Amino acid sequence: MAYQAIETAPRSELRECQNERLQETVRNAYENVDHYREALEDAGLTPDDIETVDDITKLPFTTKEDFRDEYPDGLFAVDNEDIVRIHASSGTTGKPKIVSYTQNDVDVWSDAVARCLEAAGLGAGDTVQNAYGYGLFTGGLGLHYGVEELGATVIPIGGGNTQRQVEMLEDLGSDAIACTPSYALYLAETADDMGVDIKDLPLRVVIFGAEPCTDPMREAIEERLGVKGIDIYGLSEIVGPGVSIECAEAQEGLHIHEDRFYPEVVDPETGEPLPEGEEGELVLTTLSKEALPVLRYRTGDLTTLSSGECECGRTTIRMDNVTGRSDDLVIIRGVNFYPSEVEDVVLEFDEVAPHYRIDLDRVNNLDTLEITIECEHDFEGDREELRDRVLTRLQNVLSFTPDTLTIEEPGGIERTEVGKVKRVYDHR
Repeated sequence: MAYQAIETAPRSELRECQNERLQETVRNAYENVDHYREALEDAGLTPDDIETVDDITKLPFTTKEDFRDEYPDGLFAVDNEDIVRIHASSGTTGKPKIVSYTQNDVDVWSDAVARCLEAAGLGAGDTVQNAYGYGLFTGGLGLHYGVEELGATVIPIGGGNTQRQVEMLEDLGSDAIACTPSYALYLAETADDMGVDIKDLPLRVVIFGAEPCTDPMREAIEERLGVKGIDIYGLSEIVGPGVSIECAEAQEGLHIHEDRFYPEVVDPETGEPLPEGEEGELVLTTLSKEALPVLRYRTGDLTTLSSGECECGRTTIRMDNVTGRSDDLVIIRGVNFYPSEVEDVVLEFDEVAPHYRIDLDRVNNLDTLEITIECEHDFEGDREELRDRVLTRLQNVLSFTPDTLTIEEPGGIERTEVGKVKRVYDHR
């Protein structure tokens, strides 16, 4: 069984576990990774200075730039003969971030994902269709091993080939599918085109991750597929999927496996810790990784933390759904702009499909913002009138007027079948 007593343990017991594992992690990093030894010495620290998690703020941050500077294996803490797995981040800009695992790391990872799946309401008798990509991306194999650790059946179909995905859901009676939130909606569209009503299938859970997902998008997924949508979180630099997940009972924040990953939220500008409930940048420290110990990694993801026992019985701290990234901030004409603001507006309108594209350009030294959306299949109204209503709402939310708002026919915006969806195209 995936569930473990530490998930409902008193906070004092969890803290003892965290203290011990943090000490071990810092010592591993200091003794075996040149980068960390130099960073701690520059801060005037040795492992003996870190006695409890209360001391964690003394430690320097780790950033994505550190991974790139130490590419490919400068952050590894073990020799090659002890490494059984190599993965990498998507590497959309520059070199990918290379991550490594010992056998114990893989076992811990598998256990963390299995605990996530159990929290989502899945068990040994269920069949999980894994539509994440297999390969260097951690999503595919991470979910795969977790399903097997849970004792459930995995269908390793991978990403893309959407008609086959629908056929497998129908023919094999999958209980759950793991994919990105944007792909879940594309799956529903494809099923409609095939004349298949997904709501009539045994599918009851969608485990979505790898992209931010707002509450309105989750509601759209649950409505279109007739499922419970569960948000799972992770990132390659820390382990992959399995850092946290929503429970099926409450769906009010993602329970972090605090015995494996220590969370903080800091001010994105100053790096100063923020109090519980205040939104900031999520910072994570691994507490069990052997091959790649990571101290205070600045994830770039914006969220809040909240404590208190959940109705599911878990006592672990919860993070809010990630709806944006600190490095996703775009400056348009001197005004701060987060692309997720457009998604929030799009999902307010029943007549508009949950797909959008943002194009940024510069004309005569001035920034321009073009937004493209789609109307729903059953929309039969006045498209210009709909455009005016959406544009008015965007003006109120964005505090400035987009240069162009175009409403396409259904399916007019290119879909992403494999990997993370791309919403923003910056041509400047």
